Amino acid sequence: MKSGAKIIMKNPIFADLSLLFITIIWGMTFVIVQDAINFLPPIAFNGIRFLLAAILLIIGLFIFERKQLKEINFKLIASGFLIGFWLFLGYITQTIGLLYTTTSKAGFITGLSVILVPLFSLFFLKQVPSKNAILGVLTATIGLFLLTMTDVTGLNIGDGFVFICAISFAFQIILTSKFSSKYPTLLLTVIQILTVAVLSVFFSICFEDWQKVLNPQLLFSKDIIIALVITGVFATAVAFFVQTKFQKYTSTTRVALIFTMEPVVAAITGFFWAHEHLSYSALFGCMLIFMGMIFAELPAGKIRMIRKSKSFEG
Repeated sequence: MKSGAKIIMKNPIFADLSLLFITIIWGMTFVIVQDAINFLPPIAFNGIRFLLAAILLIIGLFIFERKQLKEINFKLIASGFLIGFWLFLGYITQTIGLLYTTTSKAGFITGLSVILVPLFSLFFLKQVPSKNAILGVLTATIGLFLLTMTDVTGLNIGDGFVFICAISFAFQIILTSKFSSKYPTLLLTVIQILTVAVLSVFFSICFEDWQKVLNPQLLFSKDIIIALVITGVFATAVAFFVQTKFQKYTSTTRVALIFTMEPVVAAITGFFWAHEHLSYSALFGCMLIFMGMIFAELPAGKIRMIRKSKSFEG
């Protein structure tokens, strides 16, 4: 039974479904994060969120995978730090960018990592995306534009910061693929998350009104506690553990495509929860993103076969 379970877990489809699951979590918690940073400084919120996740993962490491501690070495620590650094850089540049640009533009530019990932994978991992994956990327990018770009204005400095965010998230995906198959999953995740937590706390102390966080009435208010528990436990500890665990069984391009579903889930959640407007173009964009993900999942040559079958029927 155990060997059968391992085979299922290593199946690319199961890996993709696991990554889709955490993408749905990220999308659903987007509204929660937006509400929370209205009360707490954003970098401080991330610092507490990732610190909580790191503590939970460390406890899990000592309880369930204590033997992994024997495998700690400089290369493992450096690899986890490198993944965590790019993840932190993605979060902080997105936060800075949002001070100067619109949420819709930030959403689209961040989503451009779906294009950057296969490009970087080609250069750094020598992974050549399939024709189906390329078609999926192009379809999802058009869908992303229709979903997010409700405000098309000139570029500004905020857009530049968000583009750095897209590059950072792309590198985080690539490095996770590179190192997740070499080192123990839980230990690598702990180092990654702890890196983000430490860097976030440091930068919050340097650049934010961190003393605001020390206000017990604010920090221990019901809404903040709920936001930290949901984001810290599910959207951070569980999500990044699952990403590190299963990304090794699929391609980086498919991962990037799956992650484009986050703004789709966020838009749907915002529509039902926060009563946000969802235009027809946005709905069509959601559909295209979903289709792009499906294209990437089809076996090589399947789309060409479908076209030939339709032309034969005609």
